[in-house]
Amino acid sequence: MVEKQFREVIRDAMSEEMRRDPNVFLMGEEVAEYNGAYKASQGMLDEFGPERVLDTPISELGFAGLGVGAAMNGLRPIIEFMTFNFSLVAIDQIINSAAKINSMSGGLFTSPIVFGGPTGNAGQLAAQHSQNFENWYANTPGLKVIVPSNPYDAKGLLKTAIRDNDPVIFMESELMYGDRAMIPEDEYLLPLGVAEVKKEGKDVTLVSFGKMMKIIDQASEELQKEGISAEVIDLRTVRPLDYPAIVNSVKKTNRLVIVEEAWPMASISTDISHHIQKNAFDYLDAPVARVNSMDVPLAYSSTLIEASLPNIKRTVEAVRSVLYL
Repeated sequence: MVEKQFREVIRDAMSEEMRRDPNVFLMGEEVAEYNGAYKASQGMLDEFGPERVLDTPISELGFAGLGVGAAMNGLRPIIEFMTFNFSLVAIDQIINSAAKINSMSGGLFTSPIVFGGPTGNAGQLAAQHSQNFENWYANTPGLKVIVPSNPYDAKGLLKTAIRDNDPVIFMESELMYGDRAMIPEDEYLLPLGVAEVKKEGKDVTLVSFGKMMKIIDQASEELQKEGISAEVIDLRTVRPLDYPAIVNSVKKTNRLVIVEEAWPMASISTDISHHIQKNAFDYLDAPVARVNSMDVPLAYSSTLIEASLPNIKRTVEAVRSVLYL
């Protein structure tokens, strides 16, 4: 085992797959000469050269389309957006080309491509650079969506994504690039669609993904001080989503709180809530509670950011509400 930063395991996963498969290449803004906007492709240009690590113009629609065309013709591109806020410029290629080509061609074409980059709030970046689109992409048949919460998961899931024959959205957080974890020196992969029970409990189930896992981890520690035992589940992927893991936990704890950074309407937490009321209604001792970002564009003010986003206090209060405390 060796300690690695989140940005380092992203680089390692891409590099290992590029060494294994000559059809894999990386393309995006500042991925080559600058070593990545967040240094997640450090040294890759030196190792693989400009034919496999390609800087692009600031034209997301253009290089996303190039990537989809390359994938349809046998290559395995990794397309990096500097932030998924910029992916909106390329969303036509992602949804109308990459996600649909296998179905529209009757299986004649596949699009084995990974679209990666940061998602969500990363400080005082204001409304146009602080959005979450996991639920947007997860709403699209043909796409798979991964949102890891830690370096270990990130490496194993990214390697799996690069080998997948379907288009995959891979979202991390800018605030997590410096996070560290012990990483095996031997190769490992993690399956898509399998959640992890991070902590077992008996009183309430807490579910989240991505950097919001830090919120529920800390909230569960606060709740433990009050004698409340929380079961903590990290979804890891939101399409496919591991519904059975949540249902099985709710059958044990009888209460569910979902924490998600996205806005509340038509979110991942909305879908989970529907699934639980359909498949575990008789086990619920309280309505499902959700902790989302406030339904407003995120402000620049740090005070308003704190008031808008999910936090430990709101999560603890949601748990108390479902426990009728």
